[in-house]
Amino acid sequence: MPSASFRAVGEHFARLTPSQRYAFWASFLSWSLDSLDFFLLIMCRTAIAKDFGVPVSAVADAVFLTLVFRPLGAFLFGALADRIGRKPTLIINILCYSAVELSCAFAPSLTALLVLRALFGIAMGGVWGVGAALTFESLPREGRGVFSGILQEGYAVGYLLAAALFGLLFNGIHIGGFSLPIGWRGLFIVGAAPALLVFFVESRVEESPAWKEAKLRKAEGRKEPVLPKLKSYAPNFIFLVILMSAFCSFSHGTQDGYPTFLTKECGFTAGMVGLLGIVYNVGSLAGGFVFGTLSEKWGRKRAIICAALLAIPIAPLFAYGHSPLWLGVGAFLMQFMVQGAWGVVPAYLTELSPGPVRAILPGFAYQLGNLVTSRNLYVQDKLAVRFGSYSPVLAGTVVVVAVTLAIVTALGRESRGVELEAV
Repeated sequence: MPSASFRAVGEHFARLTPSQRYAFWASFLSWSLDSLDFFLLIMCRTAIAKDFGVPVSAVADAVFLTLVFRPLGAFLFGALADRIGRKPTLIINILCYSAVELSCAFAPSLTALLVLRALFGIAMGGVWGVGAALTFESLPREGRGVFSGILQEGYAVGYLLAAALFGLLFNGIHIGGFSLPIGWRGLFIVGAAPALLVFFVESRVEESPAWKEAKLRKAEGRKEPVLPKLKSYAPNFIFLVILMSAFCSFSHGTQDGYPTFLTKECGFTAGMVGLLGIVYNVGSLAGGFVFGTLSEKWGRKRAIICAALLAIPIAPLFAYGHSPLWLGVGAFLMQFMVQGAWGVVPAYLTELSPGPVRAILPGFAYQLGNLVTSRNLYVQDKLAVRFGSYSPVLAGTVVVVAVTLAIVTALGRESRGVELEAV
C-alpha cells in the first residue's frame, strides 16, 4: 500500500505545471518551518523549566498561550488573504513567526517567553489556512487528496526537524577540543531561519488563480465585511470547529507530552528522545501519504474514520512499551494513524469551505479547535502526577479521542471531487 501511495504522488506531481509546484512547495515549507518553531519549544520544555527555575508544568502555559492565540492569527491573516491575496499574506506571515521565534531566544524571564509565545501563536495561526487556500486553489481537482496528505505532513516534517536539531545540537557542537554550547536559546536562533523562505515565495510563487478571478468579479461590487460572511455559513462553520477540536485533541494529545514522557519518566537522553522523535515523525509522513491517497478512492470520511479507529489497538504499545525499541515501534504506528487521519484534513476542510471565505474559514475553524483543546497538555501533566505515570494518560487519550473523532466525522458530509469555485 505505501508503495502504491508513493507512485500516486509521483504521477500527480508529474502533471503539475511549474507554477503549481512552486505554490505547493511554498505552502508546504511555510507550514513545515512554522511547525519546527512550535515543536522546538515542546522538545525543550524540561530545559526551559530548569533555566528559569520553574516546574515543567509551568512551561506548558507557553504551549497553552500559543494554541489560544492561534485563532486570532487565523482570523486576521485569513481576512487579509481574502482582501490582498494569498501570496503577500503568506510572506507577511512567515516574517512574523520567524521574528517572534528569534525574539524567544533572548527572553529574560518565563513571563517574557509566555508573552512571546502568545505572539507566536498569532503568527502561527495564519499559516495553515492561507497556505491551504493558495495550494488547493492553484492545483487541479484530480489528486487533491494526495496533495492534502503531503501538505499536512509538513507539520510532521517540522516536528522531525525539531527532534533532529534537539538531538544533534542541544548539548552543543563538539569539534576536536572545541565545544560550542547551543542549549534551548541557540535552537530558537536556528528556528528563525524560515525568514529566508520569503525570497522563494516572492520570486517563484504566483497568486492563486481563484483569488484573482474573484477579485476581477468583485472589482465593481461592494465588499462585504468578514464577520457577516462567516455568519451566513454558521452551520458549516460550527461543524468544522467541532471536527477540528477532535482532530487537535488527537494530535496534541499524542504528541505534546510525549517528549516529556520519554525524558522524565523513561529517563532517555536528549539524543535518544531526538532519535525517537525522528522515528515517529517518519511514521507521520508515511501515514499522511497513505491515507491522503486512500481518500481519493475511499472518500474523505472513510479514510479519516479508518485511521482514527486503527489507532486504538496501538495505544498499549505506544504508552507502555518498556524499551526504546518498543516505544519507537508504538510511536511510529501511532503517528502513522494520527497523521494519516490528519493527512485528509487540508483537502476536506478546503472542499467544505465556500469560495468567499476559503482563506479564513478553514484556518479559523482549525485554530478554534486548537483553542478548545488548548489546555490539553496542562491536563495531561496534572493527570500524570495524579496517576503517577504518563502511560495511562496517553493511552486513555487515544481511546477517547479516536472514538470521538470517528463519530463526529461520520456525521459530516462527503466532499471528494467537488469544484473549488472562486465566489
